[in-house]
Amino acid sequence: MDKTFKFAGVMGWPVAHSRSPVIHNFWVRQHKLQAAYGLFPVKPEHLTDAVRGIRALGIAGCNVTIPHKVAIMPMLDVIHPLARRMGAVNTVVAGVDGSLTGYNFDGYGYIQCLRDAKPDWKAGAGPVTVLGAGGAARAVVLSLLDEGAPRIRLINRTRGKAEAMAAEFGAAVEVHGWDERHEALADVALLVNTTNQGMHGHPALDLHLDRLPKTALVSDVIYIPLETPLLAAARARGNPTVNGLGMLLNQARRGFELWFGVQPQIADELRAALAATF
Repeated sequence: MDKTFKFAGVMGWPVAHSRSPVIHNFWVRQHKLQAAYGLFPVKPEHLTDAVRGIRALGIAGCNVTIPHKVAIMPMLDVIHPLARRMGAVNTVVAGVDGSLTGYNFDGYGYIQCLRDAKPDWKAGAGPVTVLGAGGAARAVVLSLLDEGAPRIRLINRTRGKAEAMAAEFGAAVEVHGWDERHEALADVALLVNTTNQGMHGHPALDLHLDRLPKTALVSDVIYIPLETPLLAAARARGNPTVNGLGMLLNQARRGFELWFGVQPQIADELRAALAATF
């Protein structure tokens, strides 16, 4: 049995708020591994040195969060094709030869969280409305297209950002103005909020759900709080809902497996441990 101690962590600035150590160290204990997962607070001007440190210290790898998800890409030896398409890296894995490979599991995490919440969910069930045009939106939109979503209505306060994404991802992505957001819910099978509206410390998302079919799945990538005002309103009118916690947990599974050689499962005990930190 391999007794080598392995270490990984999450690299960002700031990073103290991250719940990733709770997730990974739960799995480390559960599987009785010689391993640990910590916080790597790295200022932007120190990113190059931090990447060298991964190689020098023999660290198994790291998660990458704001503001390093794009800036780290030129510093890695290999970028997985999906991460290249998403234009960002959220997981770095060190090879036995010291090479560093960048992945992005955000899209995988998002799709899997939908399936966990609604096992019969199918991307091709109908149009999708996505609010926001940042990094999370890129992961969501690209993954939904890959899964077969027929049409995505992309809506962002700054229309130019949405138009740039639509031009990159093709004709299936159509841009609607922010003032059209209420009407853009008509006949959709899935509504996704990728903005920070509704997150703890931010105002609620200003969105009327009158036109939204009651069969539509309503998804919010936010997980603090676990039920945003959008999800509460959707649930009150009978829509199935899913928060962002499953996305966080499922993307974490892929990195954990690559670093530590074990594929973890998402247990109720882990969800409870996370809920206790909110």
